[in-house]
Amino acid sequence: MNVQPDLDFIKDMKSAGGDTLKKCYQCATCSVVCPLSSDGDPFPRKEMIMAQWGLKDKLIGDPNVMLCHQCGDCTAYCPRGAKPGDVLGAIRAYTYKALGWPTGLAKLASSGKNLPILILIPMIIIGIFWKISGSHVPTVEEFARNGYGHFFGHWNFYWLSKNVFFIDIIMLPAAGLAAFAAFKGVTALWQKMSENAGVGDATFRPSAIQFITQFLFPAMVEIVQHNRFKECNANEDRVKGHLPLLLSFVALFIVTAYSAFTQDVLSLLPGINLHGPISMWNPIKILANVGAIALIVGIGILWANRSQKEQEGQATKTFYDWFLIWEIMAVGVTGLLAELLRLVGLPSLGYIVYFLHLVSVMMLFMYMPYTKFAHIVYRTAAMAFEKYRQSAFVKDPLEG
Repeated sequence: MNVQPDLDFIKDMKSAGGDTLKKCYQCATCSVVCPLSSDGDPFPRKEMIMAQWGLKDKLIGDPNVMLCHQCGDCTAYCPRGAKPGDVLGAIRAYTYKALGWPTGLAKLASSGKNLPILILIPMIIIGIFWKISGSHVPTVEEFARNGYGHFFGHWNFYWLSKNVFFIDIIMLPAAGLAAFAAFKGVTALWQKMSENAGVGDATFRPSAIQFITQFLFPAMVEIVQHNRFKECNANEDRVKGHLPLLLSFVALFIVTAYSAFTQDVLSLLPGINLHGPISMWNPIKILANVGAIALIVGIGILWANRSQKEQEGQATKTFYDWFLIWEIMAVGVTGLLAELLRLVGLPSLGYIVYFLHLVSVMMLFMYMPYTKFAHIVYRTAAMAFEKYRQSAFVKDPLEG
């Protein structure tokens, strides 16, 4: 076997938190304690070998890398301090960058030194649109009546408010870019996983409905239920933070979908005007506030857990891990604080915080495929592939 290591890949691994890789001497303790490991698939020992050899193509197409929940069992029991969990996290970070599109944006979002640029891009875009919208900071009375509904100004065009129009112009392209980039990345990942597993030329392929019902939907249910998280021992407290965080995203997605439907669709109908602040007692508003609190609590728990692990030497501090924590906390805190400032009637400060909220939301959308947030789509794809490769579409049931 001719092994040609990629030295640049190994350097990227070290910069993304996998600098302890060189300490591994293949004792297999990590595979013994990992609940994802099996006799025929010694995870993550096999991945540690491939990483040391610089076999990036093999690792990018290895679904086990995405199936790892970085629970910390392997790192806690490693006698050499090789921190396999951090190494696998570094492999995932490299994968997001390698499969990212456009390449320039993927590289930009992969390094902490580019953080000022990552923040400035949405700040400039939103600032320019706010300026050209002709908006102004409202009076206390206007603020009480309209909230942030006139952040980008107001016009008398009944069917689409000026504020919604400008927010759509800003957020829809950002979300569209993220969705398209994630689709391209997941498609490339699936192709590499198929090639590595030897299932690229499967005789029978599932229909779209079969794929969704037999592989994709069960994978999504497993993720929501956190079944694999609960198998971990060393870092079981992550479930306490990760589960409310996941549920908060579900709740806030429902709220966003409701808002888009009522303001972009229902308000087009004659006699219906749903623009403006939602009542605090509206069930959707209550769900939004509960979701925001759950988001802050969940990410706060993960923040504390991560800090403790780093202090104990069980994890390496990296931009890859902390960027998502900072970003989600910014979305939650600015959103909740903007609402509180509206309730107490402080328009100037409220507009500043709401501007920062829009910036943080745009960053969350736009950089999703290139940061740790990408594990939402990549891990779902890996779980679906795991079920697919064990199915009769790929595996001959007569072979056992």
